Amino acid sequence: MASMQGSTLTRPHPGTDSARVPPSPGERGGRLFKIVFLVLCIGFAIGFFVFPTYPVYDSYYSLLWGRDLLHGHALVFDGFRYPTEHPLAIFAGAILSLFGGVGDRMWVALILASFLVLVAGVYRLGRIAATPLVGAVAAALLLTRFDYPFLAARGYIDIPYMALVVWAATLEAARPRRGTSVLVLLSLAGMLRPEAWFLSAMYWVWVAWKATWRQRFLYAALAASGPLVWFAVDYLVTGDPLFSLHYTAGSAEDLGRQRPLSQLPSAIPQFLENLVKLPVLAAAVVGGALGVILSPRRMVMPLALLGAGIATFVAIGVAGASVIERYLAVPALALMVLAAVALAGWTMLLRSWVRTAWLVAAVLVVIGGAAYTGTHLNLSRFDNELRFRGQAHNDLTAVLRDPKVQAGLRCGPLTGPNHKIVPDARWIAGLNDGQVWARAQSYRDDKRAMPLQSRGVAIVVTSRFAIFKHAWTDSADDARIQVPPPGFERVKTTRFYAAYVRC
Repeated sequence: MASMQGSTLTRPHPGTDSARVPPSPGERGGRLFKIVFLVLCIGFAIGFFVFPTYPVYDSYYSLLWGRDLLHGHALVFDGFRYPTEHPLAIFAGAILSLFGGVGDRMWVALILASFLVLVAGVYRLGRIAATPLVGAVAAALLLTRFDYPFLAARGYIDIPYMALVVWAATLEAARPRRGTSVLVLLSLAGMLRPEAWFLSAMYWVWVAWKATWRQRFLYAALAASGPLVWFAVDYLVTGDPLFSLHYTAGSAEDLGRQRPLSQLPSAIPQFLENLVKLPVLAAAVVGGALGVILSPRRMVMPLALLGAGIATFVAIGVAGASVIERYLAVPALALMVLAAVALAGWTMLLRSWVRTAWLVAAVLVVIGGAAYTGTHLNLSRFDNELRFRGQAHNDLTAVLRDPKVQAGLRCGPLTGPNHKIVPDARWIAGLNDGQVWARAQSYRDDKRAMPLQSRGVAIVVTSRFAIFKHAWTDSADDARIQVPPPGFERVKTTRFYAAYVRC
């Protein structure tokens, strides 16, 4: 009797008892992707050791808050240019702090793994919306939009956030009104970024429409869990359940990241073009139209993800939070799926001259795009950026572990030019909040200005490349932040930093 499990079928064959039916194109595409994905995982594992990068500023604070939580120290969310806290990131930081000094490298490994999960999710979403080849092309577009793997290599929490949202969309696309599992993923995403609160609310409206009252209450609890956990953490640490919302709005204003509502319509296409590049954006418009013509029901999820992502971005802007392009990264992923339909949607057609013409046009576009990218891509920029992260970390470690610097730390605080190296230095030296601060705080024209340092260790950035990364990053900072305080003597110098001590 023929087996109907999975995708394996058997049928009689002349001259034999039975024979296996050849695998379908979908099966072949799925198997090929698994092989390619395995190779990709191996490549990322090699890259993890070839380019030993470390977390960015915001992510280091999540590690520090996690370490403070693990050791029972009071968490401090309000400080000089501190980032906004993210509850799930703090929890991850606490877990990784169990592994000591290598916790920061493990953080990067976790984010890189999240990126691979994101790639698999984009493939799966494209496959469900169209065909395996469309999914593969969408995954390839993600890998070649270098901003995304670059975010992963530097440990941005945006990557696991995107992975959670895309897999929530994928699960929903595979089985509409799935409910609990989708809301669990969106709840976790809502503990990383507040945009997911809006996604959870919109999904609750959709899934509760045909649910029982018991299911509606369950779904409502899951949808509300993200913001409730965030509010609870803020209240326990600061006494203000809305601290993050107030603090983020204030920081956005200070950093000039707010935009009036009138500017958002022009900012959105500009940001999306920066994320996916103009050819992919144009292909997404074409692919969206073709997909709706060929199979409107299967295009619902990519289009819904695009619309919901833009809507949450607008909501964040209206609330007064930062308006920066990476907050449109999720709708940009939907654009990649739609662009993949333009390039590989011919696989949705039966054999015909239209399918052949579409295939030829797609091949020509891919060849032209590859040639253009190959002649304009500057890989040395990425190489320099990634290597700098590792080299700067090693240099800072060498400075902070020097015996004379260690002696100076017993005399007073550690300072850097501005806020940029504060969390890195705290993590490396094992120092608590208040033991490391920025000299830029001494030149503030307000009541929160710090007195000029008189004892301890002062770090000065020495390399020109590093200066524009870790010193003069804000035009509002006084130029004297790069000058060691009076009476300090230089005791240690590396490629990127010099340490001055006074006891």
